[in-house]
Amino acid sequence: MNKILITGANGLLGQKLVLLFSTMENTAVIASGKGPLRINFQNVTYLDVDLANRNEVFAAFIKVAPTHIIHAAAVTQVDLCEHDNEMCWRNNVIASENLIELAEELDAYFQYISTDFVFDGTDGPYKETDQPHPINFYGKSKHVVEQLLMKCQLDYAIVRTVLVYGVGQNLSRSNLVLWVKNKLENQEPIRVVNDQWRSPTLVEDLAKGCKLILEKNATGIFHISGKEYLTPYDIALQTAKIFGLDADLISPTDASTFKEIGTRPLKTGFDISKSIKELGFEPVSLQAGLMFIKDQLLSLRSE
Repeated sequence: MNKILITGANGLLGQKLVLLFSTMENTAVIASGKGPLRINFQNVTYLDVDLANRNEVFAAFIKVAPTHIIHAAAVTQVDLCEHDNEMCWRNNVIASENLIELAEELDAYFQYISTDFVFDGTDGPYKETDQPHPINFYGKSKHVVEQLLMKCQLDYAIVRTVLVYGVGQNLSRSNLVLWVKNKLENQEPIRVVNDQWRSPTLVEDLAKGCKLILEKNATGIFHISGKEYLTPYDIALQTAKIFGLDADLISPTDASTFKEIGTRPLKTGFDISKSIKELGFEPVSLQAGLMFIKDQLLSLRSE
């Protein structure tokens, strides 16, 4: 039986991963997060663990002995990481070091969720073979862990993704699509950047990509994202259209108008041809993803 440890279980991706793997036969899911579990899962063991505390990590997980680890927990707020380097390093690097050591002790397969922000954004969209060059501390912390994995003796996969959007339960953070929807529903004018380029990723697609990688015990780096190459402004306009909201409230702007501590790369986005060819990964379009979210929200309201 596979025993899969999923960290960051309270986050958007973590919730989808737990949901996906907990329905599989011959699979036990151990979910980990900070604080109480925010969503009701069936047949899932949940553990509240400070991953940056090595003693806690080993005390919690050595007995359950996971065969696979999907490390989705991280502090991803770019400005917060830039403001508090020590906190970012503790949660993103030291926590990962502890889990890598645990995986080595158990000879477990290790899947690490990384980011497009390991790149500087001068030459996107990026392939897996392109050289990382992070320009903010968040990206640096994720790149350090990628390098740690490349030096270890584990079977590992690095799963990079871009601008993830979707619907979860009791989340501590929103995402671009839900932010745009909520602002427009409240008739609030918004400014959205039109000089940054990304390949937006439906969270269900990302979770499926992670599952494909794990099922194949694939190793190395995989880019998992949507196919389209769009600006946040483009995404906001499509969101307004799908949800029947007033697109006139959306104004294009450039990144220089926002006073952000952490520099954002201008052009990231991914070439996902490797994941399509080697994994059979096939993401939905942004339009289909937005329709999916619309249906999800309607069903949640009717429960």
